[in-house]
This record gives sequence, structure tokens and C-alpha cells, in this order.
Amino acid sequence: MRSRGVVAAAVLSSALVSGGWLMEHEGAARAPLDANAGAHLFDEVLAHVRRDYVDTLPDSLLYRKAVTGVLGELHDPHTVFLDQRRLSRLDESTSGHYAGVGIQMDVRDSGITVVATLHGTPADQAGIASGDRIVEIDGKSARGLTAEEALKTLRGPAGSNVRVVVERPGVTSPLTFTLTRRDIQVNPVQHALLLPEGVAYVDLTVFSSEAASDLGHAIDSLRSAGARSLVLDLRGNPGGLLDQGIGVADLFLDAGQSIVSTRGRSADENRAFADRAPQRWGSMPLVVLADSGTASASEIVAGALQDHDRALVVGTSTYGKGSAQRVFRIRDGAVKLTTALWYTPNGRSINRPRTAEASDDDDVAPADSTKPRPAFKTDAGRTVFGGGGIVPDVLVPNRVASKQEKALQEALGANVPKFRDAMVDYAIALKSSRSVTSPEFQVTPEMRDELYRRLQARGIVVDRAAYDSAQAPVNRALGRQITRFVFGTQAEYARTLREDTALAKARELLRGATTPAELVQRTRR
Repeated sequence: MRSRGVVAAAVLSSALVSGGWLMEHEGAARAPLDANAGAHLFDEVLAHVRRDYVDTLPDSLLYRKAVTGVLGELHDPHTVFLDQRRLSRLDESTSGHYAGVGIQMDVRDSGITVVATLHGTPADQAGIASGDRIVEIDGKSARGLTAEEALKTLRGPAGSNVRVVVERPGVTSPLTFTLTRRDIQVNPVQHALLLPEGVAYVDLTVFSSEAASDLGHAIDSLRSAGARSLVLDLRGNPGGLLDQGIGVADLFLDAGQSIVSTRGRSADENRAFADRAPQRWGSMPLVVLADSGTASASEIVAGALQDHDRALVVGTSTYGKGSAQRVFRIRDGAVKLTTALWYTPNGRSINRPRTAEASDDDDVAPADSTKPRPAFKTDAGRTVFGGGGIVPDVLVPNRVASKQEKALQEALGANVPKFRDAMVDYAIALKSSRSVTSPEFQVTPEMRDELYRRLQARGIVVDRAAYDSAQAPVNRALGRQITRFVFGTQAEYARTLREDTALAKARELLRGATTPAELVQRTRR
């Protein structure tokens, strides 16, 4: 046995040495390939894979993998091939339209629970309500489906029908609804509220095709209601259409002021965009809320308003997607290619560079804190920075989990999802009992005791001391769930704003400011 091992080791060593020599030899002889040689190389490799690879693969799959490989080797996370499914999702996000029934849902207790229905949609008109549990879709059980799977099942061609069976708390028999799908338009302005002291708050969630128009209508409405200043929330806004980013900035700048410029490889990509119309609310002080989820068109708006001293940016640094893409529709889908970089009015590139340390799965590399960021000046002479994302004028760090929250999470362990399920179950029960009558309600000790009892009934063992010490986070989480299911998602959102530290800072800065210039002077560097 020992002699056979020696022989095997000798053969393996010979193979490794030979292989190493061959690779070194080929590397030394390597020369740049011209187009013809490169095409010949690809054909040869493909022929070997077809003939000699251990598995038989169809040519369609090989070509698709070749496309994926080419785009992947560009190491640009925004340059990708889009199959029909991904292209449809992109079209939906940019247009704000889809064919469906208008249900917002979530997975609770391994089932699909209706969070809300969009106003005026088929689900809303049919009477489906928050708290309903979807148990069947077109004759098939909905139990075990993910929210995405259920969403895919509910969507379909406009004019087609879908049969939905729901269980409703307090109703003994399941309820059946036949809904006719139709075009649903998702408003990019999801929340527009008038806060105390005449502060308008508008949450712009995406730069879809109606973003500038819908934002303008929302602000006009709040102005009519008495708004004197504005907070524009771009946190978590992933961007969207470039022309809508320009259109939103146009609402707040003077005619002729620069908004953004793009620079690319072709002459068509070298463009400059400027404001075309007088601003509509020139005397209105403005704060833009931003965070690491503020990207692309959102950064165009934040950068332009910051450079021209039209707004203060409050929150944390933005994502750093300073590149523009074009979608080229081709057979079986489309290819989305980065074709240019964009620059703010004072010349800042906000693109966060990738580094060798960033993996192919990373969208962007972390900012290198050891290198100074290039400094620029705003119109009024304030210092702002480039080099990756928009740096806020006023930094408000994201809320960090308290010791009590961490202790509760550790006590719950793998039961955190079941904890959320228990809160939803309790919230739906309170909705049925109609015992909570105002969205301004306070979570009481009795409510916390009832939630703890429901946890125990589900077999969830939680240290009572840890639970009691986490009174504040339990109150916050339970209060939101009860508000959502009893009073709706708008009321829930208003409740979360009362605990929003970045918004609180924005309101503090706006207090007493009567003009944009007066607001900006408060943080002049």
C-alpha cells in the first residue's frame, strides 16, 4: 500500500509541475488579441465546452452565461442583462404602473396578511380590509407562499379576474372575492403631511414618470393648508428617471441655474441640464432628508439644491451612485449599460469608487476615510465635499439599538418573527374589539401584559425581566402595529415621524426661518 501511495504522489507531483510550467509558458507567450483572434478564441472555447464538458448544456444557456460573464467582468454593478422578468420590474418601477388588485401584504404566521389596500383599487372597492388573511388564490392555498410569490399570483393582465379567499377576525366563515385586475398607479408621493408650526413634510419614494408633477401638487396642497416651510424626505429613495430628477430640482431653482451635467464616452452623453422655469415657492425654506439609501436621481436633487444653497441636507451621507445608465432593448430582454458619470453644478462627482477590496457582490466600496475628500464651494461660499455621496450639511446619525432592545432580541433569539406575529395578532384583535379609538393612544402596561400572555400562549419563553426592561422599544413596536391595523398605514407613518430624530432636527433648523438664505446661514461653515 505504501508503494502505491508513493507512486500516486509522484504522478500527482509530476502533473502539478507540468501544469504549472504550461501555465507559466502560456503566460509568457501571451499577447493582446485583435478582434479576429478574440472571436476565434471564443469559438474554440465554446466548441470545447459543447463537446467535452461533463454535462450537456444547450447553446442558449451557454450564450446567456457568456453575456453574463462579459458584463460581470466590467465590475460595474449597474451594468447588467435584464431578462423579461427583470425588465418588467424595471418598467414598473420607472413608470409607477402595474396591473393588479392593489393589495399591500406581509407574511405573518406563515400566511399572507393584508396590511392595507390602495385607495380606489379593485381590492379596496371590493371591501378587502387590513388584517384579512389571504388563504386561497385562484383555488390554490396561499399558506407557505412568500410575499413576492403571492404578489406575482395576484398580478396579471389588466381585465383578467383573480379569485381571493380571506379569513377575517370575528367572521366565522371565509370570505370570497372575485377581483378584476386593472392598471394600478403607485403615487411616488406616499405621504404628505402638515406638521405643527407650518412645516410641510413630503416623502418622495421614487423618481417614476410622475414624480415632479405629483410632488408639485402635494406641495401646493400643503401650502394652501398653511405650510410655510418644507421638509423633502429622500431617505431610501433609490432614484429612477433622470428627467424626473431634473424636473424635481427645477421646482426649487431659478431659471438658468445649473442642475446636473453628464460626461460619457460619446458626444450624446456629454450634456448639461439647467432650470427652465421660475421656482414656484422661492421664499419657502427647505430641508432635504438623506441617508445611505438616497441614490441616483435623489442625489442629483440633493446635490443641486445644496450647491445653490437652496436647501440644507440633513441626515447621513448618500449612496454615491453618480453614474447614468441607458437601457437598450434587445431580443429576450434588455441590457442596462453605464454610459456616463454625472456632476453637480459646482463640478462634484458623487460616484463612490470601487476598490480592489470590494467583492463582486458589493454595489459600492466603503469610503476610504484616510483620504481627504475634495472640497468645493457652494454659490454662497459654503464648503461641500465630493468623492462619494452627498455629505449632509447637518449630520444626524441613524438610531442605534439600545441595550434594552439588544437584550430583548437576545432573549427572543429565533423567536423574533413570532414576536412580530403575536403583535399583529393582538393588533387585529384590538381592531375587532374597537377598544382603541384614537391614533394618539398610548401603549399601557395592560397592553404589554396582554402581549406577553400571547407570547406564552404561543410557546415563546421570554425572560420577564428582559421583557419589562425593554418597555420603550416594546411600546414603540406594539404602538406601530396597533396603529397600522386599527387606523391604517398613513396613521402609522405619522406615529413613526414623532420618533424621527432627523426630522426633529430639520424642524429645529426650520423654526423661525423665513427665507432659504436665513436657513442656510444657520449652518454656514
